[in-house]
Amino acid sequence: MNTRATAPHSKIRRSFWSPWAMVIAALILRLVVMGFAYKVQMDPAQDHWTFGWENGRIARSIVTGHGFSSPYPEPSGPTALVPPVYAYLLAGVFKVFGIYTTASALAILTLNNLFSSLTCLPIFFIARRVFGLRVAAWAAWSWALFPYAMFLSNRWIWETMLTMLLLTTLVWITLYLEDTTNLLPWIGYGLLWGVAALSNPATLSTLPFLGAWIWIRHWKRGSNCTGAAAMAALCFFMVIAPWIWRSSRNYGHFVAFRNNFGLEFLVGNTGNGSSPAWINDLPDENPVEMVKVQQMGEPAYLAEKQHEAKDWFAHHSLLCAGLTLRRIVYNWTGFWNLRLLWNLEPEGLPHIVTYTLLSFLAFSGVAFVIRKHRAEAIPLAILLFFFPLVYYITHLDERFRHPIDPIIVIFAVYGAISFRRQKEKTAWEKDSMNAETALTPISLRK
Repeated sequence: MNTRATAPHSKIRRSFWSPWAMVIAALILRLVVMGFAYKVQMDPAQDHWTFGWENGRIARSIVTGHGFSSPYPEPSGPTALVPPVYAYLLAGVFKVFGIYTTASALAILTLNNLFSSLTCLPIFFIARRVFGLRVAAWAAWSWALFPYAMFLSNRWIWETMLTMLLLTTLVWITLYLEDTTNLLPWIGYGLLWGVAALSNPATLSTLPFLGAWIWIRHWKRGSNCTGAAAMAALCFFMVIAPWIWRSSRNYGHFVAFRNNFGLEFLVGNTGNGSSPAWINDLPDENPVEMVKVQQMGEPAYLAEKQHEAKDWFAHHSLLCAGLTLRRIVYNWTGFWNLRLLWNLEPEGLPHIVTYTLLSFLAFSGVAFVIRKHRAEAIPLAILLFFFPLVYYITHLDERFRHPIDPIIVIFAVYGAISFRRQKEKTAWEKDSMNAETALTPISLRK
């Protein structure tokens, strides 16, 4: 009888420690949310512009035989405005399920939700290696139930979820490579970095530091990974070279990945300060700017924006520094201005409280890591400090931070568990002192 009674509990306990159970639970929850949210993508206004935004327009252009071009509502020629991976993925969905159809929306959102759910795996294995099994299980389950992950994977048809899965997996492989010089995993590392760069070039802000960490770890053990690292670098350049060559040829000058930094800088810095991004001057929002893109061509238009950004910075460097500081605060708290609202929007107070608490726990986890000298956690901290840098300078959105949310969740769980352990240790020491005092004869206490 006891065996029968405990069998279900045993299965539940095994499921709790199973990373695949976490993936399945995460996917089910996200697909349930998708069932309610997918209709947001089907708004016919502006010819389904909100269905993938620039990526959707480029995907349509690819499928209709016009190549990688026209990222805005109106035709504008070849583009390097966004990187290619997600646009081609969306084009494949359009090819199979139709352009801007309900079936395409369900298909691409399912892929988004799958990417988000599969992220449970690198979260679990990273946390297990660095912090132990208990933190790993709680971190991966926290991700499976993470409200922001469920919302963002169904709200935005964008590269965010794919970039997040790739970047978190790269951190996992980084930890693995500190122990090996075998070429095969290093080759995979280089290839995967190439795909990540062509998904979101912002990931490259972390590559030099992660690579340096691996090399230093080998050097301290007397191992030499230079040859393997060179092979990984070669594979990386083999992946990215065709895209750079194509973009540079179309633009008439060297273009690395994308060419819209000036435009993005102006969006985040030249508005009235009421929001983190001033989108009113973007071509998709401003008909005058759209006409300029069509008349000048994208290369000349973005070159003009680059000059405007340099000129603005030259005359407003202090204002830019102040806005950058506001963006740093906004990235970790969600707080932008004093106009607080009681709603679930990004400017709402519940969002600000949740973001602030999560960041507090995450940086508490970083502090505990520093105190305990856990060198294995350095790659995780690298993402927190270096990935958002380009967004601090340009402009921010909650989905821009999302690729590092898995690492934030790991640190937050570790911070929460460390606080609890510290509290338990303090309570145990206090009880021990009280017990020792109670057992000490009164004559000896004087």
